[in-house]
Amino acid sequence: MAIVAEIGSLAVRIPPDPAGLATPRHVGRDFHRRGWVPRQARRRSLAVKSMRIAERGGQAPESGSSNGHLYPSGTFNERETAVASGSQRKTKIVCTIGPSCNTRDMVWKLAEAGMDVARLNMSHGDHESHQKIVDLVKEYNAQSKDHVIAIMLDTKGPEVRSGDVTHPILLKEGQEFNFTIKRGISSENTVSVNYDDFVNDVEVDDILLVDGGMMSLAVISKTADTVKCKVIDGGELKSRRHLNVRGKSATLPSITEKDWEDIKFGVDNQVDFYAVSFVKDAKVIHELKDYLKRCNADIHVIPKIESADSVPNLQSIISASDGAMVARGDLGAELPIEDVPLLQEEIIRRCRSMQKPVIVATNMLESMINHPTPTRAEVSDIAIAVREGADAIMLSGETAHGKYPLKAVKVMHSVATKTESTISSSTVKHSIPAMVVQAVSGEDFSQSRMSAMFASHATAMANTVGTPIIVFTQTGSMAILLSHYQPSSTIFAFTNEERVKQRLSLYHGVLPIYMQFSGDAEETFSRAIKFLLGHGHLKAGEYVTLVQSGIHSIWRRQSTHHLQVRKVGG
Repeated sequence: MAIVAEIGSLAVRIPPDPAGLATPRHVGRDFHRRGWVPRQARRRSLAVKSMRIAERGGQAPESGSSNGHLYPSGTFNERETAVASGSQRKTKIVCTIGPSCNTRDMVWKLAEAGMDVARLNMSHGDHESHQKIVDLVKEYNAQSKDHVIAIMLDTKGPEVRSGDVTHPILLKEGQEFNFTIKRGISSENTVSVNYDDFVNDVEVDDILLVDGGMMSLAVISKTADTVKCKVIDGGELKSRRHLNVRGKSATLPSITEKDWEDIKFGVDNQVDFYAVSFVKDAKVIHELKDYLKRCNADIHVIPKIESADSVPNLQSIISASDGAMVARGDLGAELPIEDVPLLQEEIIRRCRSMQKPVIVATNMLESMINHPTPTRAEVSDIAIAVREGADAIMLSGETAHGKYPLKAVKVMHSVATKTESTISSSTVKHSIPAMVVQAVSGEDFSQSRMSAMFASHATAMANTVGTPIIVFTQTGSMAILLSHYQPSSTIFAFTNEERVKQRLSLYHGVLPIYMQFSGDAEETFSRAIKFLLGHGHLKAGEYVTLVQSGIHSIWRRQSTHHLQVRKVGG
């Protein structure tokens, strides 16, 4: 099997233009072992030729269209490049659905304000209440033409919590306070915990954090059933508060019996993602994926990086998963708080290097639970996550039980959009040269690496000529690769699979659109352009970068990559 990269500048005849599209212009470049070097143009214009990469036995195909027509050479004056209309936010927004927004009216308003993923927090509510949200989201998706909401089920995990109290208990600095594994205890100096091994997991001098560090206590002694502490930082202890031990993780399984029941609920309702709490190693990811395979369930698994034990295992956890969530609340409780920004940056970097989506979560607009405007630090926090390249940013209590859920989404949308407008496309790193050297020199070069090279080149082209990207995909793989390179403009991902459409809602810069493909490529292209024109995503006279690609190619027998730049007709 030969892998051939054909990059030429052939003058060929012009085919008919049945789709109302101007004739394709193709990008031609000379290849040098040192990398990709543009050919010196004789005029002050960008010559656009065809790039086609094919994996097949025998001769490489000639430059041309999917239906056998050959396309002309031509010039593409940089001054004539029309920038795509209506710049869209690329960083996605995950909203937690709760009492503040669990009505049909609010779900619709959140979607219109910018929600891309609806999160079901299984730590709260029951299956009946979550079923209502699932049904509302599916109803919205059935009615919406060009916006889709994915559903993420977030497992409760092995949380250690204090018991119920009849009224808030005021803890004062220096006082002694106890936690016991005896059930039903609630007094001014002792409360129960819900974890039988709590006494065994903590040691004298450990620091206990309540509510992610809102209060802290030092362990001074323990008995067979009670941990005695001294309050360091006081506050009001309310019912069922989350407890952490600084620098330690509880010796509980990552997926509890309740979690398995919730996971089955997700399978029955065909959710798009699981966010798995307190993942410590890759073993639990493999266990869940094996279960999903037995259920024939097409659901992606996103581990929440929030425990001290997960940090040494980051590489294996992310490799086994379909992405990651930076859950900064518990992460900052179990590890020194000053390490959290560095870990956030590291997790984002690792996910991007492995082409996995990454979500930054917790406290992004915490003050907006009770106030209509955010703090300036919160605004900066969102901007930092966007600039670091996160695929998505998440709202928790802000939308679930906050007073201003819609305002929180609008703030997140506006800050992300503004920040993205300042990010130069030159910051996108491409790894074409080494890959192409391997391909041409006959070194070991997999189809996946060829696809990655192609996505990188397509991104570079779209950024250079200032066009959005249109990709046709059955599995979502090429849209995901393009998203990884974060092009400057929107990726319009047309797919004939509803599940793929919903899943792509999480990925940076991807606007997924469902459309049935026909056997005629040009007819399918025409309908895609007509859809984008009709919904205001494009204007006549603009240029688009058109991508056909994939191991499971839509219109070809062999695996083929085909890239064009076209001017949109009226």
